[in-house]
Amino acid sequence: MHNPVIRSLMDLSLHKRILALAIPMVLSNITVPLLGLVDTAVVGHLEHSWYLGGVALGSTMISMVFWLFGFLRMSTTGLSAQAKGAQNPRKLALILLQGIFMALSFAVLFLILHRGIISLALGFSDASEQVQLYASQYFAIRAWSAPAAMVNFVLLGWLLGNQDAKAPMWMVIATNVTNIVLDVLFVVVLDFGVSGVASASVIADFTGTFVGLYFCRKAWQKSVQLTLHQMLSLGTSKLFAGVLRFIRLNRDIFLRSLFLQAVLAFMTFQGASFGDDVVAANAVLMSLVLMVSYAMDGFAYAIEAMVGKAIGAKNKAELALSIWGSFIWGFIVCCGFALLFGAGGSLVVALISDIDSVRITADEYLPWLAIMPLVSMWCYLFDGIFIGATRGKEMRNSMFLAAITFFVLYFSFASLQNHSLWIAMLGFMAMRGGALGWIFIKLWKKGQFLTSAHS
Repeated sequence: MHNPVIRSLMDLSLHKRILALAIPMVLSNITVPLLGLVDTAVVGHLEHSWYLGGVALGSTMISMVFWLFGFLRMSTTGLSAQAKGAQNPRKLALILLQGIFMALSFAVLFLILHRGIISLALGFSDASEQVQLYASQYFAIRAWSAPAAMVNFVLLGWLLGNQDAKAPMWMVIATNVTNIVLDVLFVVVLDFGVSGVASASVIADFTGTFVGLYFCRKAWQKSVQLTLHQMLSLGTSKLFAGVLRFIRLNRDIFLRSLFLQAVLAFMTFQGASFGDDVVAANAVLMSLVLMVSYAMDGFAYAIEAMVGKAIGAKNKAELALSIWGSFIWGFIVCCGFALLFGAGGSLVVALISDIDSVRITADEYLPWLAIMPLVSMWCYLFDGIFIGATRGKEMRNSMFLAAITFFVLYFSFASLQNHSLWIAMLGFMAMRGGALGWIFIKLWKKGQFLTSAHS
């Protein structure tokens, strides 16, 4: 059987490898939107919708800042997977040390600037005074999780690049279970309100860091087999030279993240201008969109690790099989979500908030949510392919084109108000996947995809 599609369908060992990487990350990633749902549900059952709007706005702003540095995970996964495939333990070790150094440097810079960032961000918001007050309160507390949150990106990426999905699973689960438990304790039991939700997240992020460092230490002993002293004896000049190269490689992924967060921020801020109920309803629906995103990211992470390893080993057949196998599982998962949202979306919304005006408003936009999984699946899967290949330039260009598409669609249908936001979001997801798919086919036909962009 020479057809890679047929081979990927019939190759049971391939599916075992994909699921061995994907299932732990899917299980752990599901706890991330579950955390968002618990945050929303805990605050959504308070007396006024502005508490929920404030948490939605504040969490969007902090997520926008933190996920601008998502390149730390993406690049660490791709580079460490390639080092693993090339059987280069010293390079594997340097990637971890350089990533942690960068993460802590960015965190310190953010802590210095965070008060100015919140003031600037709220200056662009048309949300009510009450929503802005609680958003500011949430952001100011969550800012102190920056060192942990940014180091966690690196630890997750390095463990995944090592073809280890169980350790990241426990790391993410520990973070989110801690957060959920503290949410209930601080808000429901102790009545700390919005500050309780933010404080729970800070403690949980540091919990994840300690768990991640424990697993990285075990992986280091197994894969690197060099002492930290031996690595540092290479000299700080080599470490810093690697950091500068790391920054250059990640510039494009950073810009890609910037375009993505601009779209997500606009979604929240513009929704806030349509009223407190609309921004709260959008927060509920975006929690469900994120549920699809995090579930699909489990398969995207599997693709990253497998593609990176195949490129490092220069194995084209394995690369093709990994891609087709992941596409099959991604399609199955997204069909499930489309059926769930189409048939039971109203019930899911009712579980999240018991505020009648929020539920009624959210139900109006559910048809857009039912379509979203099958449209968005391609961007998640192709993201994984291009991250594994460390092709940041192509990711940057496709995300820029998708962001332009979003704003063109929004302003073209602006008279539809919040419906125009969902039309634009659907077009944004379609363009992300379509552009990367076109680039992938072009590179594959030329025989250029097997070579890392930074080899």
